[in-house]
This record gives sequence, C-alpha cells and structure tokens, in this order.
Amino acid sequence: MIKNGHHTISAEKEGRKMGHGLCSPEKRKRVVRVWCDGCYDMVHYGHSNQLRQARAMGDYLIVGVHTDEEISKHKGPPVFTQEERYKMVRAIKWVNEIVEGAPYVTTLETLDKYSCDFCVHGDDITLTVDGKDTYEEVKKAGRYRECKRTQGVSTTDLVGRMLLMTKAHHSNIDNSSDYQQHTDNFGKGPKGHSPWTGVSQFLQTSQKIIQFASGKEPQPGDTIIYVAGAFDLFHIGHVDFLENVSKLSERPYVIVGLHFDQEVNRYKGKNYPIMNIHERTLSVLACRYVSEVVIGAPYAVTSDLLDHFKIDLVCHGRTEVIPDKDNSDPYEEPKKRGIFRNVNSGNSLTTDDIVQRIIKNRLQFEARNQKKEAKEMAVIQAMKKCEEKELKQQDRRNVVNEEQEN
Repeated sequence: MIKNGHHTISAEKEGRKMGHGLCSPEKRKRVVRVWCDGCYDMVHYGHSNQLRQARAMGDYLIVGVHTDEEISKHKGPPVFTQEERYKMVRAIKWVNEIVEGAPYVTTLETLDKYSCDFCVHGDDITLTVDGKDTYEEVKKAGRYRECKRTQGVSTTDLVGRMLLMTKAHHSNIDNSSDYQQHTDNFGKGPKGHSPWTGVSQFLQTSQKIIQFASGKEPQPGDTIIYVAGAFDLFHIGHVDFLENVSKLSERPYVIVGLHFDQEVNRYKGKNYPIMNIHERTLSVLACRYVSEVVIGAPYAVTSDLLDHFKIDLVCHGRTEVIPDKDNSDPYEEPKKRGIFRNVNSGNSLTTDDIVQRIIKNRLQFEARNQKKEAKEMAVIQAMKKCEEKELKQQDRRNVVNEEQEN
C-alpha cells in the first residue's frame, strides 16, 4: 500500500494512476523507491524543494531524519528537537514515509534495508565530525543522485537574520547595512568563503510557485476553510494548527492568506517578518494540509474575500487577534455570518519562541557555523589541489606526446 496525503492507494491503483494500465504484474512498472536523509533542522523551502526534486526522480520517497545526539556530535546543537523535526518532515507533501533516528552516514546497508534504489542529496557537501563525505559509500556504488540546491536560503542565513533581527531580508538595502555585514561575516571562515554555507538573494519566479502549488481546484462537496497570518519561519506550531484545521472536515480545502511584509511588520513590530512574502509562500505551499495560498491577503477578512473564494469556514488559532488599522476586528464579517471558529492546535510555539532559542544559544550556533565553514573550505582546498595535480600530470603527458611525435 502506498500512502498519498490522507489517502491510501493500492499498488494496482497507483500503477493505473501512473499510466501503467492493466498490464500483467510482471510487466507493470516497478515502483522506484528514493531515499533522502538529513537533519532537517529549521525546515525551510530549500529543504522542501530538495524533497520535491527527489520525489520527482522516483515513485516513493523515504526520508531519514537524524537524532539530536547525532547532529550534536557532527555539527553542533539543533534548533528543534528530533520529535519536532520528525513532525515537520512528515508534513511536507512530497514525503511518503520517514525513518526516525536515521544514521548520519548513508550506507548501502541503509538503502537495502528500506528497499531504496538510490539516495538523493543537494549539490552541497555533508561531512562527518572527522571531515569525511557522508555519502562516499553510496557514491562509489553508483547509487547516489544529486539535485540542485535552492539559491537564496540556508539555515545559516536564517539563524543570522534572527541574531541580527534585521529588516534587510525583506526591504531594499545598501551595502553599508548590518545585513551586508552579516553576509560578509556570519558563517564565513578566515580563509575564504564556502559556496554551500554562503548567503545569496532569493529570487521568486512563477515557475517555482507552479512547482510547489497543488494546482487543484476545490470540488463540489469540499469544505473551503480560510486561515490568515504571517506564517513566518514556518514551524511545527503552524503545522499542528493547519493539521487541526484540516480535521474539521472530511474533505477540507484549506486556503492560507499570507499578509504582505509591511502588514506583518505593522502588527508584529520589531523587525518581523524574518522571511519575506516570497519565501513564506513556498514554505506554506509545501505543507500537505494546504491547498492554496493567497499572496498578500488583506488583513481584514472582507465579504468580497469570503464570496470570491466561496469560503465555508474561517479559522484562527489561539494567538492574540491584533485590531486592523482603524481599530476594527479583522474577523468581524465571518463572525457576523457565523462561520468563524477558534482552533486550538495544542501547540503554543511561536516565531518569537524560535528567535529566543537562537539568541539563547547564540555563541553555540556561531561556533557551529564557523566549524561547518572551516570543514567545507578544507574540502574545497583538497579538491583544488587534486585538480591542479591532475592538470600538471596532463601537461606532462602532453609534453611527452609532443616529443615522441617530433
């Protein structure tokens, strides 16, 4: 049986869905099982995009998630607990199954244990505590595939944003800003700059949104549920809330209204949001409980919005409802219609809490990033030396060949 979202599909039906027809079992296409593994700490759209690409390479995606103990040993302290990280990865819509406590080094034994054809990782490098490539064994066996890293985001960058609490990630900035100093200094070793740890600007495209979106229209009989907010640093508190919202109906169609950065800054204050509207859009779209996203939704849930999307139910969590600019209740209209409901997710985690976790462990995280950068730079230097040695040997061979010809 193959799990697909909330439904369970038999292998035969899955075969038909993939266009295999009613051929005999012998001729039916074999299901390609793909393995991914990682820390998946502070899960962002970069992680989701890696898993989306991995899932597209096969039919069934299994994701191994490392324990807190393993991550602390090889990298440094994770921001989220292993239980939180397990739940976050389960909520990504391209994931079919997760393996809790997966080994940090990926071996052929692990791939065989879960009947996986190959593993997929981004085009960066993952190293053990003693500087060895964690995918060396599967690479040598030809059971390794690579997908493109998502430019413009990394856990290092997000940690840096929180440490500085700078607005620069969602506004126009000049080169003298604090954020520019962050990109120059945070996570950068003294001997150069790693292309994997570095910060680059995220540029949203319509193609990326299409890749993340479900593309499904609401069907007759669906309950159209609307929720709105910042959904900044999309985290386990958001996942628990959306999961509980989706349980309010047998056939939920959940629409998330995302507020523009300026609106979030108005009611959240400080230098929120940490992630800009384009980043938040992809993070929310990757969640299996979300059907659609309204980018730049109005703060007040108006009659026009309710009628346009034919909304049956409007939900809000247990967080405080901040009045609109004119001091009115943003949920006044759905309350009048009797379609407003407060939903208790059972999880009190907020974006503020995550920022506090980072600040509390600031020195540890800075040390972790510097350590990671140093290891990556060592690998780059070793790769350069190998390339230089190969070029010199090739030059010598060319000289010998020329002498023999003469």
